[in-house]
Amino acid sequence: MLFSQKAADDTDRIRVKICGLTREDDVVTAIEAGADAVGFVCYPGSSRYVTPSRLMALTSLVPESVSIVLVFVNPTSEEVREHLALFPRVILQFHGSESRPFCDQFHVPYIKAVQVRTSEDLLCAQNEYPMANALVADTPGEAHGGTGETFNWDAVAAVRDQIHKPLIVAGGLREQNVREAITRMRPWAVDVASGVETARGIKDHDKILSFMQAVRRGGDVNAALLQSEDVAAC
Repeated sequence: MLFSQKAADDTDRIRVKICGLTREDDVVTAIEAGADAVGFVCYPGSSRYVTPSRLMALTSLVPESVSIVLVFVNPTSEEVREHLALFPRVILQFHGSESRPFCDQFHVPYIKAVQVRTSEDLLCAQNEYPMANALVADTPGEAHGGTGETFNWDAVAAVRDQIHKPLIVAGGLREQNVREAITRMRPWAVDVASGVETARGIKDHDKILSFMQAVRRGGDVNAALLQSEDVAAC
């Protein structure tokens, strides 16, 4: 089970990960709004970075029904193992150029982020990381996510039926465009950071609630489209 107990009970629902959390109130709001997973950035080069001591305080607010995702960018093995010793109930997300052997060595569930420039990027990643529990389609760039910029959604749509792992879509999602992203890319989950912020790492609670409502509307539309396709196929 990748994202939360709720996801296991409702397999057709679009899951939501709210990432880059740095404040206690934001964690509580994300959980109360219905997030399936909450993400914390363990990359010191990010403006959303949280130290292990801060992470201890933030994760203490997360119930077992919600998944905790620790986001790393080209870490050392020691850095990852130190975090796992402190936070054993987590999913790892590798957002850099980590190799398959590096990601596989920890023997815990992990997500691999893919910078999508062409359709082949996702297909190659699916083959290169067979042990990854999911792939994150994100915007290319040196910032490694959280830029607020979208990517080429058509590149994902063109190969969506060939992606057999759970697909998480990130990159510039917000209330205004997440419904279209769901319809065009049919993700298993969506991942938002800057789209629900007033500043880097500072979440806007109204934006979180509006985003969650937009995801639900998009999920309803997507389910209706899939149902109509099934009927047509019959």
